[in-house]
Amino acid sequence: MSLYVFLKWVHILSSVVLVGTGFGMAFFFFYANRSGVVAAQAVVSRLVVRADTWFTSPAVVIQPITGVWMAYLAGYPWHTPWLLVTVALYLFTGACWTPVVALQLRMADMAKAAHEKNESLPELYWQYARRWEALGYPAFIAMLAVFYLMVAKPALWA
Repeated sequence: MSLYVFLKWVHILSSVVLVGTGFGMAFFFFYANRSGVVAAQAVVSRLVVRADTWFTSPAVVIQPITGVWMAYLAGYPWHTPWLLVTVALYLFTGACWTPVVALQLRMADMAKAAHEKNESLPELYWQYARRWEALGYPAFIAMLAVFYLMVAKPALWA
Protein backbone atom coordinates (compact mmCIF):
# COMPACT_ATOMS: atom_id res chain seq x y z
CA MET A 1 0.00 0.00 0.00
CA SER A 2 1.40 3.41 -0.95
CA LEU A 3 1.72 6.21 1.59
CA TYR A 4 -0.92 8.22 -0.29
CA VAL A 5 -3.46 5.38 -0.20
CA PHE A 6 -2.78 4.81 3.51
CA LEU A 7 -3.25 8.53 4.26
CA LYS A 8 -6.43 8.59 2.19
CA TRP A 9 -7.81 5.63 4.12
CA VAL A 10 -6.99 7.31 7.47
CA HIS A 11 -8.42 10.61 6.21
CA ILE A 12 -11.69 9.05 5.08
CA LEU A 13 -12.01 6.95 8.23
CA SER A 14 -11.38 9.95 10.49
CA SER A 15 -13.84 12.08 8.50
CA VAL A 16 -16.51 9.43 9.01
CA VAL A 17 -15.72 9.36 12.74
CA LEU A 18 -15.75 13.17 12.92
CA VAL A 19 -19.02 13.76 11.10
CA GLY A 20 -20.71 10.54 12.14
CA THR A 21 -19.99 10.96 15.83
CA GLY A 22 -20.93 14.63 15.64
CA PHE A 23 -24.24 13.90 13.94
CA GLY A 24 -25.02 10.99 16.27
CA MET A 25 -24.22 13.03 19.39
CA ALA A 26 -26.30 15.92 18.09
CA PHE A 27 -29.24 13.61 17.40
CA PHE A 28 -29.26 12.07 20.87
CA PHE A 29 -28.52 15.32 22.71
CA PHE A 30 -31.22 17.16 20.74
CA TYR A 31 -33.85 14.57 21.63
CA ALA A 32 -32.70 14.13 25.23
CA ASN A 33 -33.17 17.87 25.65
CA ARG A 34 -36.63 17.66 24.07
CA SER A 35 -37.59 14.82 26.43
CA GLY A 36 -37.60 17.05 29.50
CA VAL A 37 -36.25 14.13 31.53
CA VAL A 38 -33.37 15.51 33.57
CA ALA A 39 -31.91 12.05 34.19
CA ALA A 40 -31.75 11.44 30.43
CA GLN A 41 -30.21 14.85 29.86
CA ALA A 42 -27.59 14.17 32.53
CA VAL A 43 -26.61 10.82 31.03
CA VAL A 44 -26.64 11.92 27.40
CA SER A 45 -24.76 15.17 28.05
CA ARG A 46 -22.06 13.24 29.93
CA LEU A 47 -21.76 10.77 27.04
CA VAL A 48 -21.66 13.57 24.46
CA VAL A 49 -18.69 15.09 26.28
CA ARG A 50 -17.04 11.68 26.46
CA ALA A 51 -17.58 10.98 22.74
CA ASP A 52 -16.16 14.39 21.84
CA THR A 53 -13.08 13.62 23.92
CA TRP A 54 -12.55 10.07 22.72
CA PHE A 55 -13.60 10.28 19.07
CA THR A 56 -14.22 13.78 17.73
CA SER A 57 -11.11 15.47 19.13
CA PRO A 58 -8.63 12.96 17.68
CA ALA A 59 -10.43 13.10 14.32
CA VAL A 60 -10.27 16.91 14.37
CA VAL A 61 -6.48 16.65 14.63
CA ILE A 62 -6.07 13.79 12.14
CA GLN A 63 -8.11 15.49 9.39
CA PRO A 64 -5.83 18.46 8.62
CA ILE A 65 -2.65 16.42 9.05
CA THR A 66 -3.69 13.77 6.57
CA GLY A 67 -5.39 16.27 4.26
CA VAL A 68 -2.37 18.57 3.98
CA TRP A 69 -0.04 15.60 3.56
CA MET A 70 -2.17 14.13 0.77
CA ALA A 71 -2.43 17.50 -1.00
CA TYR A 72 1.35 17.77 -0.86
CA LEU A 73 1.88 14.22 -2.16
CA ALA A 74 -0.66 14.74 -4.95
CA GLY A 75 1.03 17.97 -5.99
CA TYR A 76 -1.93 20.28 -5.46
CA PRO A 77 -0.84 23.92 -5.18
CA TRP A 78 -2.03 25.56 -1.96
CA HIS A 79 -3.99 28.13 -3.96
CA THR A 80 -6.16 25.43 -5.61
CA PRO A 81 -9.72 26.84 -5.23
CA TRP A 82 -11.47 23.71 -3.92
CA LEU A 83 -8.65 23.20 -1.43
CA LEU A 84 -8.81 26.80 -0.19
CA VAL A 85 -12.59 26.61 0.27
CA THR A 86 -12.27 23.25 2.01
CA VAL A 87 -9.75 24.66 4.49
CA ALA A 88 -11.91 27.76 5.07
CA LEU A 89 -15.00 25.62 5.74
CA TYR A 90 -13.02 23.34 8.06
CA LEU A 91 -11.78 26.37 10.03
CA PHE A 92 -15.34 27.74 10.12
CA THR A 93 -16.55 24.41 11.50
CA GLY A 94 -13.81 24.51 14.13
CA ALA A 95 -14.86 28.04 15.07
CA CYS A 96 -18.37 26.70 15.69
CA TRP A 97 -17.21 23.50 17.40
CA THR A 98 -14.91 25.11 19.96
CA PRO A 99 -17.68 26.99 21.79
CA VAL A 100 -19.95 23.95 21.42
CA VAL A 101 -17.46 21.89 23.45
CA ALA A 102 -17.46 24.51 26.21
CA LEU A 103 -21.27 24.62 26.18
CA GLN A 104 -21.50 20.82 26.36
CA LEU A 105 -19.21 20.73 29.39
CA ARG A 106 -21.28 23.34 31.22
CA MET A 107 -24.55 21.70 30.24
CA ALA A 108 -23.32 18.31 31.45
CA ASP A 109 -22.35 19.83 34.82
CA MET A 110 -25.72 21.57 35.15
CA ALA A 111 -27.67 18.44 34.17
CA LYS A 112 -25.71 16.30 36.62
CA ALA A 113 -26.28 18.77 39.47
CA ALA A 114 -29.99 19.11 38.68
CA HIS A 115 -30.40 15.34 38.51
CA GLU A 116 -28.55 14.76 41.80
CA LYS A 117 -30.71 17.39 43.54
CA ASN A 118 -33.89 16.23 41.80
CA GLU A 119 -34.41 19.74 40.43
CA SER A 120 -35.33 21.24 37.09
CA LEU A 121 -32.63 22.51 34.83
CA PRO A 122 -31.87 26.22 35.18
CA GLU A 123 -32.75 28.71 32.45
CA LEU A 124 -29.04 29.07 31.69
CA TYR A 125 -29.01 25.43 30.57
CA TRP A 126 -31.68 26.20 27.99
CA GLN A 127 -29.82 29.29 26.79
CA TYR A 128 -26.75 27.12 26.28
CA ALA A 129 -28.86 24.49 24.49
CA ARG A 130 -30.14 27.11 22.03
CA ARG A 131 -26.58 28.34 21.37
CA TRP A 132 -25.39 24.74 20.99
CA GLU A 133 -28.02 24.12 18.31
CA ALA A 134 -27.41 27.45 16.58
CA LEU A 135 -23.71 26.61 16.23
CA GLY A 136 -24.30 23.00 15.25
CA TYR A 137 -26.44 23.53 12.16
CA PRO A 138 -24.02 25.69 10.17
CA ALA A 139 -21.07 23.51 11.24
CA PHE A 140 -22.81 20.37 9.98
CA ILE A 141 -23.75 22.02 6.66
CA ALA A 142 -20.15 23.22 6.26
CA MET A 143 -18.86 19.68 6.78
CA LEU A 144 -21.26 18.35 4.14
CA ALA A 145 -19.82 20.95 1.76
CA VAL A 146 -16.31 19.80 2.71
CA PHE A 147 -17.26 16.22 1.81
CA TYR A 148 -18.51 17.41 -1.57
CA LEU A 149 -15.34 19.40 -2.23
CA MET A 150 -13.08 16.51 -1.21
CA VAL A 151 -14.85 14.13 -3.57
CA ALA A 152 -15.68 16.36 -6.55
CA LYS A 153 -12.67 18.72 -6.44
CA PRO A 154 -14.57 21.19 -8.65
CA ALA A 155 -12.99 24.09 -10.50
CA LEU A 156 -14.59 26.90 -8.49
CA TRP A 157 -12.93 29.82 -10.25
CA ALA A 158 -10.21 30.32 -12.81
